[in-house]
Amino acid sequence: MKRFVIEREIPKVGDSNREQLQGIAKKSCDVLRVLGQNIQWVESYVAENKIYCVYLAENEEIIKKHAALSGFPANKISEIKNIID
Repeated sequence: MKRFVIEREIPKVGDSNREQLQGIAKKSCDVLRVLGQNIQWVESYVAENKIYCVYLAENEEIIKKHAALSGFPANKISEIKNIID
């Protein structure tokens, strides 16, 4: 599978408390279970008005399907070509 970073614009998401963020993660994971093994959430980073999510996925289309089913935007999807650490 390919690795992608997804930029999700969600106003004031950085002000969310732990329970609210856990609710977002649960909803996302529920949809992932429906979509099957061609997509996997790795981790997410919460900023002031955006969430940056790292996913393993077969292609960009399944990420768009996840966004549509979960109700979370996928404003920008970029395939990760390399990692510097």
